[in-house]
Amino acid sequence: MAKISANEIRLGSLIEHNGNLWRVLKKSHVKPGKGGAFVQAELKDIVNGTKLNERFRSTDKVEKPHVEPRKMQYLYAEGDQHIFMDSENYEQMTLSSDDISDQVGYLLPNTDVQINFYDETPIGLDLPANVVLEVTDTEGVVKGQTAAGGGKPATLETGIRVTVPTFVNIGEKIKVNTDTGEYVERAND
Repeated sequence: MAKISANEIRLGSLIEHNGNLWRVLKKSHVKPGKGGAFVQAELKDIVNGTKLNERFRSTDKVEKPHVEPRKMQYLYAEGDQHIFMDSENYEQMTLSSDDISDQVGYLLPNTDVQINFYDETPIGLDLPANVVLEVTDTEGVVKGQTAAGGGKPATLETGIRVTVPTFVNIGEKIKVNTDTGEYVERAND
């Protein structure tokens, strides 16, 4: 198995920790005023579903299990089931919302993703680094309001909410970082 730095842990990725296989549900980098930076991660055990909050120092190494990555395309949602198609053999497979809960908000039909398999079982979904989504709801700009306000909340076409700069309006497409859930830039059409 390969070792990766704790800083390289991504949302939805798999790590081996304490002898178990875990999926990363949430991740944040923390730089305290005193001491070294660390990664705070919420992990879910693949086998029994238990959750664990773990803190890794930036210098820590974690085991990345050997998984078989397959290029897939997200097709559509049917209730709480999400249908994907293998890009090579066109076979379809289903993942439940529980399996990809924090990643569903970044999926649009025809999005190319990578699904990782461990012993022929789908165990994780790797999204592109950024996705382009349309703003469906946000506050209007008040004339004279300065840009120093830090942004405003916006709802995107998949239902997720992000903070966007005040100049972003309804109907515009924006790039969102799938790892942090933050606004990156306006998307070029």
